Amino acid sequence: MDENLLIAFAFTTFAGLSTGIGSLIALFIKKTNKKFLSVALGFSAGVMIYVSMIEIFFKAQESLVEELGEKMGSWITVAAFFGGMFFISLIDKFIPSPESVKEIDTIEEMIEDDTKKEIKDKKKLLRMGVFTALAVGIHNFPEGFATLISALKDPALGLSIAIAIAIHNIPEGIAVSVPIYYATGSRKEAFKYSFLSGIAEPVGAIVGYLILAPFMTEAVFGIAFAAVGGIMVFISLDQLLPAAREYGDHFLSVYGSIAGMIVMAVSLVLLI
Repeated sequence: MDENLLIAFAFTTFAGLSTGIGSLIALFIKKTNKKFLSVALGFSAGVMIYVSMIEIFFKAQESLVEELGEKMGSWITVAAFFGGMFFISLIDKFIPSPESVKEIDTIEEMIEDDTKKEIKDKKKLLRMGVFTALAVGIHNFPEGFATLISALKDPALGLSIAIAIAIHNIPEGIAVSVPIYYATGSRKEAFKYSFLSGIAEPVGAIVGYLILAPFMTEAVFGIAFAAVGGIMVFISLDQLLPAAREYGDHFLSVYGSIAGMIVMAVSLVLLI
């Protein structure tokens, strides 16, 4: 378990710190490849939806049925799955993602907009960037826990989810760093805030694990795992697919999603 925990934490850290990749893209590349991002975000959604519905749900059900019996175990799996959706929806309601994350602009559009704002009010622009970093950080908490729990159950599964979440985090890094850079003129400051928002992911993973660790039985693990599946489906439907469609044509996000499902399906079959 100790070795698995270390691997799981490494995957979670990788996923979280990919906000830094988004920051570097925003600071050093002045034009967005919209088609690529549309396909990539759709791909990420496809991976997360497929693995949640096909792999995570049934592995959680298997653990819970073994511990609690077929009927009770199945009902609790369903309740935990939708409970995970409800939990992440509450976070989304009370701490909504910034518009720049949910309705993603291109880098060049953000730069043009923020350059205009810079002339009017640098403090307001800086405040927007800091609050964006805070909101992204809070949303990263449950994502970190989802990656950790998945990797503890199955390291190969955890790696797939970490990559999907890493793709999801890149636009968030862009949303954090652009306003801060144009408010301060400092690439270092912009990267720092983007980096810190990503750190919330491994921190969330560790906090969640420490809370559950004293009570960790096969049944508790099954409940947490089912909830993770619900969290990832909600993130895909609420954030990834809408963002993919914002960046490109509808068919690009759909084809990206299908590609993600195919890759995930093939990888799971190869591991049998």
